[in-house]
Amino acid sequence: MTKAKMPVEIRPLTAADRSAWQGLWTAYLEFYGTAVPQEVQDTTFARLMGRDAQDFHARLALVDGRPVGLVHYLFHRHCWRIENVCYLQDLFADPSVRGQGVGCALIEAVYAEADAAGAPNVYWLTQDFNTNARWLYDRVGRLTSFIKYERAPTS
Repeated sequence: MTKAKMPVEIRPLTAADRSAWQGLWTAYLEFYGTAVPQEVQDTTFARLMGRDAQDFHARLALVDGRPVGLVHYLFHRHCWRIENVCYLQDLFADPSVRGQGVGCALIEAVYAEADAAGAPNVYWLTQDFNTNARWLYDRVGRLTSFIKYERAPTS
């Protein structure tokens, strides 16, 4: 049974949101079975609040005034386009509100920001086992054939 959609407010992250962001960010990392040092968390939040905020952005999703989701995204140059593109780096909705429109509202907010910035493309990655999120992504995006590689650890 599909849960009913709820009214979701999307707004920019502010310095006063540090605690709420920290809780959502930690839960996001735990979902992927990882953690980052406190220094990385502090630096990430400072970047979202500081001069990097012109390219590095965050939005919170709120339901009845309670933060229940977050999205981080950035704009960058692309060798195949004149315009910048938008990379949706992190997306998280609290498990208690999944399936109720929070993730979709966050993605649509990023789409709107990309349109306003003149960025014709928004892209993101997810892990193959993230089936609930992929159900949403299949509705709001297009699956590509690209495979991700990264630098192998050096000894």
